[in-house]
Amino acid sequence: MTHLRVIPLAAGECLNISALTQRGAAWRVQTYPAGFALLLHPLLGPVLFDTGYSARVQASMRRWPGVLYGLLTPVRLDPRETALSQLARLGFAPDEVREVIVSHLHADHVGGLRDFGAARFSLDAATYAPLRDLRGVAAIRKAFMPELLPDDFEARLHPLDFQPAPPGLSPFAVAADVFGDGSAYAVKVPGHAAGMIALIVRTTPEAVLDGDGAGLMLLAADAAWSVWGLREGLEVHPLARVIFDDAAAERRSAEQLRQWLLAHPRAGVFVSHDAPETGHV
Repeated sequence: MTHLRVIPLAAGECLNISALTQRGAAWRVQTYPAGFALLLHPLLGPVLFDTGYSARVQASMRRWPGVLYGLLTPVRLDPRETALSQLARLGFAPDEVREVIVSHLHADHVGGLRDFGAARFSLDAATYAPLRDLRGVAAIRKAFMPELLPDDFEARLHPLDFQPAPPGLSPFAVAADVFGDGSAYAVKVPGHAAGMIALIVRTTPEAVLDGDGAGLMLLAADAAWSVWGLREGLEVHPLARVIFDDAAAERRSAEQLRQWLLAHPRAGVFVSHDAPETGHV
């Protein structure tokens, strides 16, 4: 069975208040990585799941109305941390990346898209449709910076094809076989952002979807701020829900992921703003 090597990475970090990201935590500023992942496919080579920040994000945050985004979510980025720089150190040229799977269109997930001119962008069409015509403050209110998207983004957009989910992906009713070989399935987890997706990836040849999760990894994007929070169903502060696209949908998505993890206790988890679980990568 086709499987992928998953290399969790981070391109920069943002600052937030702990009590907002986890109800009951201390009211102190904490740093959170802008995580993304390199997926190594045996035939397709390097594929990215998101890109983290880039210098373009910081430049946009110095201009109106991006400054509003920067005030809400300050960003730190060392140029050596960008997806482009890290892939170069791993021996991959930008044009070797032929696909970027986009979980959603917030700046910490699409900041590096312009660096990969040969890639198509695979995502749920529902994440782009409501943002397509937004500009200025209206876009910032949705945590969207349209200038981060390549000029030919729509021509390179590849909507994921969602079909009835195979056994082992319950409680998700539909899923997209990203590469058509069963190595990675996208599932819909909207709420934090419209159309957000997570990935369930086979990391060993013997992994099966309807087993105990051994050899599987869940790349949960922004479905939670921490692995522990996702596994335990911990709530964010009510103030944090104000900026969600759909707070009720966010709760449902997080609960679906938690139920999947309960049924697959040996699966690893990687959420964008936390370190991956030790022993699963």
